Amino acid sequence: MFISFEGIDGCGKSTQARLLAETLRAQGRTVVLTREPGGSQGAEEIRRLLVEGGGDRWSGETEALLFTAARRDHLERTIRPALAAGQTVITDRFADSTRVYQGAARGELRDFVDRLHDLAIGIEPDLTLVIDLDPETGLRRAGGRAGREDRFESLGLDFQQRLAQGFRALASQFHDRVRLIDGSGSADDVARRVLAAL
Repeated sequence: MFISFEGIDGCGKSTQARLLAETLRAQGRTVVLTREPGGSQGAEEIRRLLVEGGGDRWSGETEALLFTAARRDHLERTIRPALAAGQTVITDRFADSTRVYQGAARGELRDFVDRLHDLAIGIEPDLTLVIDLDPETGLRRAGGRAGREDRFESLGLDFQQRLAQGFRALASQFHDRVRLIDGSGSADDVARRVLAAL
């Protein structure tokens, strides 16, 4: 099974992806836990270009191209081989992030993003879990993290609100694949909701 976690910055999706991987491994499944941008050597190199630096470093179109290049390498070198071997793949972000971040919140680029995805990627997760959290709470959490990967957080609360709206819209559009998970409460509370959705 191919599972993706999505959501605004600071929503807890990375924690939930890790907790789900631990739970499935405890049940005897072989799980590959990965992330985007990244998840393969080439994609990790592209990641630095995307998540560091000023918020206006790239246009929305350039971001979409870079994310798609990273995703293609990730798909070829990590995701497809694991799925072919019968493993469960859990990824912290996939194509829905590009649909929302570049396709909606950074400009009206959804058609461009969808055409790139169809051309270069061509697959969707079996299940996408969107951790839905109040944007102010998410931005506060994200601001408390250490490190230099804060390019998107630097775009402010209005941007995070547009992201939250975009992810909710995706859940309506792809209701057969995307589930909204209430991200409030403790990590254990959210993990129980994730397992119920799974």
